[in-house]
Amino acid sequence: MFEHPLEERCYQFAERVRAFTRKLKRDTENFEDIKQVTRSSGSVGANYIEANENVGPGDLRYRTKVSRKEAKESMHFLGLVEVFDNKEMEIERNWLVDEAGQLRKIFSAMLKKLDDSRSNDK
Repeated sequence: MFEHPLEERCYQFAERVRAFTRKLKRDTENFEDIKQVTRSSGSVGANYIEANENVGPGDLRYRTKVSRKEAKESMHFLGLVEVFDNKEMEIERNWLVDEAGQLRKIFSAMLKKLDDSRSNDK
């Protein structure tokens, strides 16, 4: 199903975010933040899959930047959702924030490598 291990990791991240959000209380604030984190967590992998379509170096760079941005957005909205002093949910949220941060760092490293190869081509 996945062409690259990072695609699978992004997919698993989005799945785990969805499992986490299904357990959250649906008050007005949480409802909006849950919608946002669900979208952004899925978009991390969707854009990375698009990046791997190899349409061209410009598209690869753009899609990788969007994946990085969506990982950062996921971190933001995960921080905003309220777990109401539920220690188990707090542990899961911290794991998800950490995973989003790791994905962000991976995409940043990929972008640096792309930038370095572009500057070496000149």
